[in-house]
Amino acid sequence: MAIKPVLRMGDPRLLEISSRVELFNTPELHELIQDMHDTMESLDGAGLAAPQIGVSLQVVIFGVGHNPRYPDAEQVPYTVLINPELSTINEEMEEGWEGCLSVPGMRGKVPRYKQLRYKGFDPKGEKIDRVVEGFHARVVQHEVDHLNGILYPMRIEDMRFFGFTEVLFPGQELVDE
Repeated sequence: MAIKPVLRMGDPRLLEISSRVELFNTPELHELIQDMHDTMESLDGAGLAAPQIGVSLQVVIFGVGHNPRYPDAEQVPYTVLINPELSTINEEMEEGWEGCLSVPGMRGKVPRYKQLRYKGFDPKGEKIDRVVEGFHARVVQHEVDHLNGILYPMRIEDMRFFGFTEVLFPGQELVDE
């Protein structure tokens, strides 16, 4: 398929609320998912939401296997999640560093729920229902935020922990999500 350009913070399309997917297992949906996969892989990302490539639909992909740019992150199974719904397990939050392909070269410390449950559908319309925690939970929350027009800097509570990656982490090569 194709590697698509990723929209950057400032583009008003990133602030829109995405529409639900109504038809599953269509050639158009599979093409979108393949384009998202190719784009994410080309940039060594951990996830990507359809709005980031200019498609205002509730589709996110994420996954982290052995990635030298995420050496300490636990593995997250590759997932295509459509029309996601998140619910918290408890109110426990933790802060962690995040980056984003739509905010290249920057990092910020973002509070996220430590555990959550997510539901949605796969490309064929089969139900997905998982309870996750840690990095997996963080990635899902980050990507689903894109479907609601939210970029991670909007969630930063202390702007002292937001800046350019090379300044915050000199000598370290970190990837954006």
